Amino acid sequence: MAARFARFTGRTLRAEWHGIVVDPVRRLARRGLSGLVLAFVAAFGVIFFHEVAQRPAGAAAVRVLGGVQADLPLGLALLRTPVSLYVPALDLPVWAGITQLFLAFALAELTLGRGRTLFISYATTLAGTLTVRVMIAIGPGWWGLGLPSEAGRILDTGPSAAVVGLFTYLSVVRRAPVVFFLTGGSMVVESVVRPNLAGREHLIAVAAAIVLALLHGRGPSRLAGRAAVLDRRRRAPAPALAPAGPYPHPHHRPQRPRRHPALPGANARDSS
Repeated sequence: MAARFARFTGRTLRAEWHGIVVDPVRRLARRGLSGLVLAFVAAFGVIFFHEVAQRPAGAAAVRVLGGVQADLPLGLALLRTPVSLYVPALDLPVWAGITQLFLAFALAELTLGRGRTLFISYATTLAGTLTVRVMIAIGPGWWGLGLPSEAGRILDTGPSAAVVGLFTYLSVVRRAPVVFFLTGGSMVVESVVRPNLAGREHLIAVAAAIVLALLHGRGPSRLAGRAAVLDRRRRAPAPALAPAGPYPHPHHRPQRPRRHPALPGANARDSS
């Protein structure tokens, strides 16, 4: 049993190493720095907004552009949500999270592509933002799910939900249990040890990423399968059609003409 468990652990870790590290590095070697565009944009965006927010006028501008709170109108919150990804959270160290931010976007961009990376990062962040509104609407209670109305005035910014969502999505799609427990498990521990609004949003981001990862590839694969079937049908030779005639039914066959006996004297007339 110990030997089997050791072999299973070794195969799992080796597959996870190739899926999370080796494959993205090979793609980076082929594509060069162009495969890290989103990672550089995300990292420099956070650094830029952090530096701008160090001045009073800049802090006010950053709050107007990317400050999201649950008590804001929904349309205004949705308009500010993309910018809020680059606005650092007030209670989290900026420079410590830059490495995680860059690594998450780099691995996701090399593995998933830019479009899917942007979708996952925005979807997980938006899931947390909208769910907080539902929790505030529920109110305190409900087995700890609800939140008081004062939580609507807390500034809700930062790329941490997107980072957690990307790592979780990658770990499920690439079947990397170690990365999954390091990301999802750490969020559970954080929410238990330090229960706050950010911890809840991280758990929501993990749940949303798991759902999206389980749905990964199902829609395109079905469409591709249907397209392949239609293509095979189109290329298949058409069946031979029966010639059109007055006897469409197979049992209705034309009868042979009857031979009439020769009349006497016919040959004599013909020969004459």
